[in-house]
Amino acid sequence: MGIWLDAASAATALNVVLLLVLASIWGRNYRRLRSKHTLGLSIFAVLLLAENLLSLNYYVFDPQVANYLAEADPVAGKAMAFVQLLEFAAILFLLWVTWD
Repeated sequence: MGIWLDAASAATALNVVLLLVLASIWGRNYRRLRSKHTLGLSIFAVLLLAENLLSLNYYVFDPQVANYLAEADPVAGKAMAFVQLLEFAAILFLLWVTWD
């Protein structure tokens, strides 16, 4: 199960970095344009960032909890990692679309 948790924690750390970039771009756009769309994107980025920071806390700073959850149900542990990897792909696509 170690490789799945490593993949999940790496994807989560990358998600945090990419979401910080997206939040800064969307926040700057909101300050400039004042549109509801850019406000919504900014709030989306902040909420998703909070979710990823919470996950990163479990993977990096409290790995015993993540190991316990993954070992209690190995399928759930692999699913957790797969969701983080899918989320990484989605955020990467959003960054590609957003980048000027």
